[in-house]
Amino acid sequence: MDHSQPKSERTAAIAPIPFDNSYARLPERFFARVHPTPVVEPWLIKFNRPLAEELGLDADALERDGAAIFSGNSVPEGAEPLGMAYAGHQFGQFVPLLGDGRAILLGEVIDKNGVRRDIQLKGAGKTPYSRRGDGRAALGPVLREYIVSEAMHALGIPATRALAAVVTGEPVYRERVLPGAIFTRVAASHIRVGTFQFFAARGDAEGVRTLADYVIDRHYPEIKGQERPYLALLETVAERQASLIARWLHIGFIHGVMNTDNCAVSGETVDFGPCAFLDAYDPAKVFSSIDQGGRYAYASQPAIGQWNLARLAETLLPLFDPDASEAVNLANDVIAGYGPRFQTHWLTGMKAKIGLTQDEDGDLDLVQGLLSLMKEGQADFTLTFRRLADAAESEAPQEAFTMSFSDPAAVTPWLADWRARLAREAQTSQQRAQAMRLVNPAYIPRNHRIEQAIRAAEDEGDFSLFEALLKVLAKPYEDQQGFSAYAAPPTPSEEVVRTFCGT
Repeated sequence: MDHSQPKSERTAAIAPIPFDNSYARLPERFFARVHPTPVVEPWLIKFNRPLAEELGLDADALERDGAAIFSGNSVPEGAEPLGMAYAGHQFGQFVPLLGDGRAILLGEVIDKNGVRRDIQLKGAGKTPYSRRGDGRAALGPVLREYIVSEAMHALGIPATRALAAVVTGEPVYRERVLPGAIFTRVAASHIRVGTFQFFAARGDAEGVRTLADYVIDRHYPEIKGQERPYLALLETVAERQASLIARWLHIGFIHGVMNTDNCAVSGETVDFGPCAFLDAYDPAKVFSSIDQGGRYAYASQPAIGQWNLARLAETLLPLFDPDASEAVNLANDVIAGYGPRFQTHWLTGMKAKIGLTQDEDGDLDLVQGLLSLMKEGQADFTLTFRRLADAAESEAPQEAFTMSFSDPAAVTPWLADWRARLAREAQTSQQRAQAMRLVNPAYIPRNHRIEQAIRAAEDEGDFSLFEALLKVLAKPYEDQQGFSAYAAPPTPSEEVVRTFCGT
């Protein structure tokens, strides 16, 4: 565990960060300039050195000065701290003004691959968008976001990244008094569907156009020369979302709060509040304590992705065509095309999970047949597919696969159909098993493991479980000696049934 002595000076000679802040050069109505609120006694509990190096930062200096910088007590030269303005549909209800209520964008850097990345503090104090909030974050949600965002990256899922976590030395008040913390997040950008909605709701057509031009320049410059670049923007975001949500389903991920203000136009997973992962497969599963109606259940996520894209399309309609009817028709074509896009991504990934590389008419039925058996048999989502990879290599481990189901005999007919289908594939059994293990993780951020790590840190100041979990999840597709317990589902007493947002 990393610790650095706290510093309180605002602009001391601290680690330089080569900021180049394009968002801060947009019109002032896009954001509010605000400085982080200093904290009493910050301690750096985790610093992501490999990510810092990828960003082209001085990792040694940041380790030295990290407590001061990542708490907001010292603002590096060149930073232009701001809170971004946005609106959003929250559980279907439109809120015209949300914005960064506890997040402050320090600035942007160009990483070693030439990609512009945001560096943002979460929990760094009040902003003009905080409303009645305190602008702070508790330690538990900070650790959760650190664990899950880095796990998603290791799993190959586009996601925001964790650069650092700091404890503040100050309490925050939720249902109980909790230790305060600040999370440093790195993203391709923090522009959301809700950012477009903010301007559209105010009738600010020029703001929508300016934002769309900025997103195209920053994320999708290849579409600038197209005849209808704004329509191409919608199509590109739709493709990114279809691919992203399909990949969520492939690993059993439930975002938990897919509001339009949590839908990034970059195609990254953003905001890991009440998120969770399936244990036993259940398409209707909900963990989030605030999702009372199951709007964002596991299997509902693709449809919500389409709904969010329709809200984005509404903001862009005036840019598609001067004829309103034609603009609506063009938008509807893109939104209607989302379903087939998603289905293609999802089925391709699911076929890979069961070892299929070629196309046959019955493949969808084969996949859905397994999922139905998993639901009926209360089979663990992650372990079932991982054990299927073992069964693909030889018939000896087949019993371990069938024992994933409450009625092992019920899956025998499906196994026969699966093996008959594999016989028509070109791969050897060893090649197939190896390929399956590369898409079926052995380790995911099990909900109960995250909770154990949080409890130990909050109650005892013990970050060893947090560190161990990060170590295992850095190589999710590898069988790691000595860590088999991290692959196991929870016992009944360990099972997590509700997750919380943390605000």
